[in-house]
Amino acid sequence: MGKITGFLEFARIEESSDSVSQRLRHHKEFVHGLTPAQAHQQSARCMDCGTPFCHNGCPVNNVIPDFNDLVYQDDWLQASQVLHATNNFPEFTGRICPAPCEAACTLNINAQAVGIKSIEHAIIDRAWAQGWVQPQPATHSSGKRVAIVGSGPAGLAAAQQLARAGHAVTVFEKNERPGGLLRYGIPDFKLDKTHIDRRVAQLAAEGVVFRTNTVVGSAPEAAQGRTVVSPEALRTAFDAVLLTGGAEASRDLPVPGRDLAGVHFAMEYLPQQNRLNAGAQLPQAIHAKDKHVIVIGGGDTGSDCVGTANRQGAASVVQFELMPMPPEQENKALTWPYWPLKLRTSSSHHEGCEREFAIATQAFEGEQGRVTGLTTVRVQLQDGKLVEVEGSQQNWRADLVLLAMGFTGPQPDLLHSLGVATDARGNAHAHTGAVGGYATSVPGVFAAGDMRRGQSLIVWAIREGRQAAHAVDAFLMGSSQLPR
Repeated sequence: MGKITGFLEFARIEESSDSVSQRLRHHKEFVHGLTPAQAHQQSARCMDCGTPFCHNGCPVNNVIPDFNDLVYQDDWLQASQVLHATNNFPEFTGRICPAPCEAACTLNINAQAVGIKSIEHAIIDRAWAQGWVQPQPATHSSGKRVAIVGSGPAGLAAAQQLARAGHAVTVFEKNERPGGLLRYGIPDFKLDKTHIDRRVAQLAAEGVVFRTNTVVGSAPEAAQGRTVVSPEALRTAFDAVLLTGGAEASRDLPVPGRDLAGVHFAMEYLPQQNRLNAGAQLPQAIHAKDKHVIVIGGGDTGSDCVGTANRQGAASVVQFELMPMPPEQENKALTWPYWPLKLRTSSSHHEGCEREFAIATQAFEGEQGRVTGLTTVRVQLQDGKLVEVEGSQQNWRADLVLLAMGFTGPQPDLLHSLGVATDARGNAHAHTGAVGGYATSVPGVFAAGDMRRGQSLIVWAIREGRQAAHAVDAFLMGSSQLPR
């Protein structure tokens, strides 16, 4: 693949980015994709490795060696077609996917992996620039109607697949614009929302109908001015229903002082900034300017809070992680080709952040009903359990605390209103087998994405959306030609 000796001749090329001082002035994307020459050289590093473990590492099973070779051969159009054959939205994954494919790259055993994600990014950006990404409306109508509840990556991927199979697809979204957490959770500096807008426009041209500001199953008094569609009406009007509402129930921290003003879930904070960027007027928006910010949670959502707080002009930002600090470099002989445990430092961390590991919050402190600080204790692993370290209590100043400790599962209202059975974690219960996959306990109702599997990655959401579309199509038509 590529150049036979390319992996010996060329080093990995990282995408360039604006300096910290430049990018902190705005909320726009600051990473610059590879030039064609850089992508050509990077793709030359793809080895003729015989067994491309990157396939297994990629949840959507991108045909990575093939599109790498096509870029090396300067056949960008065919590379785009190969990429789209397995991934509906490469511009999303090429920006915000953590690239498990690269962890599984054969070259990663004893060198730096091929820059698969950056090549994907370059391919799709060129495809849009050249006008190769066009609507592909179905040539016939099946006469079947499908409702999709939730317009995140799983819902959008399923909608596109089902519309191209000839079904009349309607997507219900509770927010004012489609995109789910892509639009209201991922900061604009990681994913500009124009990428979502043009995909929504493509889906609309393919026949998908979007009904925004619409909730399914909620009582009218809880709808907050949105249109309400009852589960009965939904099942009566549509031949199949696919639930892709995500896992939005944030994990809480029930310690003393939790009710103080200034302690917020990350998903209260991040969507507000995205709405402000889109021109919304939010006079009561949570803002970090001149505040001492503590982010509790060391994952991607916590990192997004760090980057957003720094752009808002925070006086200081500290991020807490409950687990001990992982090694800076993984033991490749032990972990390859699987996703390794190692220290991951994001671009937001580089912008200014103190990171604390093996630390637990015991209580929030406050004055006049507002948080002013918190108390922590150090923890350590003993016999597989975290135990407190005696005498390690600390007091921290905090004007704003953001809880970014992950998500416990989907909001239960929708599943309960439809009578869908849940698993032990509160997710919609549905297996992923080739026969009857993604079907819930309610006939004609399916579930996919984080609502089914729990909090996960965008690339898993796209995979589940595509596979669920295959299952829905087979349910409606007896069989399906959609890729699974």
